[in-house]
Amino acid sequence: MPKPTTCPFPGSPLWLASVALMVQSVISTSSTYRRPAPGGGGKRTGLMERTLILLDVNTRSPVQVLNDNFLSLQLDPSIIKDGWLDFLSSKRLVTLARGLSPAYLRFGGKRTDFLQFHNRKNHAKFRGPGPDHYLKNYEDDIVRSDIALDKQRGCKLVNHPDMMLELQREKAAQMQLVLLKEQLSNLYSNITLTARSLDKLYNFAECAGLHLVLGLNALQRSPDFSWNSSSALSLLKYSAGKKYNISWELGNEPNGYRSMVGQTVNSTQLAKDYTLLRTLLQSVRYYSRAHLYGPNSGLPRKNAILLLDGFMKNAGSVVDAVTWQHYYMDSRVTKVEDFMKTRLLDTLTEQITKVLKVVNSHAPGKKVWLGGVGPAWAGGTNNLSDTYAAGFLWLNTLGMAAMQGIDVVLRHSFFDYGYTHLVDQHFNPLPDYWFSLVFKRLVGPRVLAVRVAGLQRKPRPGRVIRDKLRIYAHCTSFHNHNYVRGSITIYIINLHRSRKKIKLAGTLRNKTVHQYLLQPYGTDGLHARSVQLNGEKLLMVDNETFPELKPQTLRSGRTIAMPPMTIGFYVIKNINAYACRR
Repeated sequence: MPKPTTCPFPGSPLWLASVALMVQSVISTSSTYRRPAPGGGGKRTGLMERTLILLDVNTRSPVQVLNDNFLSLQLDPSIIKDGWLDFLSSKRLVTLARGLSPAYLRFGGKRTDFLQFHNRKNHAKFRGPGPDHYLKNYEDDIVRSDIALDKQRGCKLVNHPDMMLELQREKAAQMQLVLLKEQLSNLYSNITLTARSLDKLYNFAECAGLHLVLGLNALQRSPDFSWNSSSALSLLKYSAGKKYNISWELGNEPNGYRSMVGQTVNSTQLAKDYTLLRTLLQSVRYYSRAHLYGPNSGLPRKNAILLLDGFMKNAGSVVDAVTWQHYYMDSRVTKVEDFMKTRLLDTLTEQITKVLKVVNSHAPGKKVWLGGVGPAWAGGTNNLSDTYAAGFLWLNTLGMAAMQGIDVVLRHSFFDYGYTHLVDQHFNPLPDYWFSLVFKRLVGPRVLAVRVAGLQRKPRPGRVIRDKLRIYAHCTSFHNHNYVRGSITIYIINLHRSRKKIKLAGTLRNKTVHQYLLQPYGTDGLHARSVQLNGEKLLMVDNETFPELKPQTLRSGRTIAMPPMTIGFYVIKNINAYACRR
């Protein structure tokens, strides 16, 4: 049959007619297909396993255009207390962070409001407690390492000895017990941010190609309960003297101050505090045009929404982007199935809608950032929130946030003690890191509308069938020189326990596709802490070299077969999409 010279636009009568004909063809031939049951059993294949999904993308114009730093990172101030800040100069850690650039690096979290800046260099005598049997030698090693780093020009990087890292892991484990006790009792101790600590933090961000966003303590109050800005001014002057290119924010989840420290900062006072900080930035010449983000409100329930509404009314024009935070579950989750509940995944859409409604009522078009994102809070759960299964939440967060126009998503946390991070304490990438790396390499900031047919059967009366096949589309990243402008990247999350077949239709039909299929590696299934790409395990070659991300080429017209409970990225080459050419 000759190839048509025109392609019907998705949604047009001609397109719908072609989809109907293809669905009819699929139904007439699907009865001959029998998918082998696992283990050689005789389990009958269900209708949903045989359904072919038809997929097309609107390539004429993007529905959203996001920040180039859409996927960004976060570090918690607790790394000062547990000692990991001193290891941010690790070559391997910097390499892993550089792989996710360009991005913002937010230095903030629950302990933002207990940071105290002191302009002093001799940091060793002010460090937190550690096991007595090695503390002195350990501190001496840190000092010697700092002296060696000071002699370097440009990026200050080092390969730390294994024994030194092992001692640090032991120290961090003990300190985490102290930090957890503080969190459970709501009795927090102050954390000292020295000039030396700030130098190390900025060196890490600069070497990794990240833009630092530094959180200031909002709970430092004067007798009249106004914000005491003296410590912040000292920090600004030091940073300006070093010519550190930093953006700023004030406080973390101010709606939770009452339950955390017994103080309440209402929206009117918070607006005054941000206005004062903006004035402070303008008074320091180097930061007169620095960006300011806030108010970092918490999960949009009643109190947080009221605070955000009042803040936007009084200080919406003061901030360059509105920030808020979302988390899915606490550390008490015990089942891998919890990470695959579609009702849980859909909560993010509801929360985003609430926040955007408030922001747009006061400042239409104001950029909105989502911070504090991770699979679980309170440190997460070992062998759950650090496994392949957690990737379903993470990739769905990126897809949903992009579709609804969230400008930046900040992942908590890039690295630290616990089980919710991208990199573990042995500096090994966890599954969510590999998902993030592939996302960064392939997915650009222009979001495209997806059209599907045959995705699910008609729900029974009174029952809602939630999507277990989630499909998102973007223009391919312009930073990826393996693909010309005009290419499209589709990423798919298959939560079904059966394989799903996807046929590219309309504008995507008969195009060459590059497949990047990410599956668990090993026998642990969804509990795996390693990932394979198209059958090859992903491992760092050395401390400074990433593995090659090799695609599998699918011939033109071939059906995409998504294995059960997997994640895949698909680049449609040479489609010359109008939305992606500019």
